Order: sequence, then C-alpha cells, then structure tokens
Amino acid sequence: MAAVLIPLLPPLLFGLWCWSRPLFSGTWRRSPAWFAWSALLLLLGAGVTYLVGSLAGASLDPEEACHRAGETYDRAYRRANFDEYTRWFPLRDKCHAGYDLVPAWVNPVFVALLVLALAGLVHAVVLAVHRRRTEEDGAVNREA
Repeated sequence: MAAVLIPLLPPLLFGLWCWSRPLFSGTWRRSPAWFAWSALLLLLGAGVTYLVGSLAGASLDPEEACHRAGETYDRAYRRANFDEYTRWFPLRDKCHAGYDLVPAWVNPVFVALLVLALAGLVHAVVLAVHRRRTEEDGAVNREA
C-alpha cells in the first residue's frame, strides 16, 4: 500500500501548496481559476467517495461480504429488490432489509461534493464574466 501512496504524495503536496497559496494571500476571493480548481478537487473527492461506496463489501460474492460484516444474507430479499442494488445512485448493497454494506455517509457526502463543485464552477464563471466586463469597461473609458 505504501508503495502506491508514496509516489502520489509529492504531486499531491505540490498541488495542495499551489491551491492553498491564494488562501494565505487573500486573492482567492477574486480568482476564477481558484474556484475552478476547487471544483475540480471537489469532483475528484466525489469520485473517490463514489468508489468507496461502490466497493463497499469488496467482494464479487455478496453473501460472503455479508457474512464478513457479521450479517445474515437474505437471498429472497436480494431477488425481490434486484433493481435497488444495481442502480447507479443511490448506492445500496443490502444484505437484508435492515443492513446495508454501503456506509450511511457515502450518498449524502457524494451529493454534497457534487453540489459544492457545481457552485464553485458557477461562481468561477460569474467572476470571469465580471472581470471581463470590468476590463472592457476600463478599455472603453480609456479610449474616450
């Protein structure tokens, strides 16, 4: 595991450093690029969250995953609710009516990260349009 994480650490730390510099200097409020990069990081976090939820149980055999979790496996319930655990969203992988292998935090965090990413992208566009209009107004005023 460490062999996989160690090569990823320097680029991750460099990216974090580049992302956090505007926070310390106070320029993040006016930077469309900072909001766009933040939205990209939030989308990456949403992808990781979805991956964690979809790999919950981490077994091709759901019965085995349920037994590893200490729960009984209800084959009749799984057959009756086949469409429930084959959907893309919300993520579900129930052993029986009362126990889900997907952690309870996965679906709300996934939605929150997507909403925040969308808000960041919208704010980046608004800042970019505002900056462009301000620059155009300044150019028109200088010509007059």
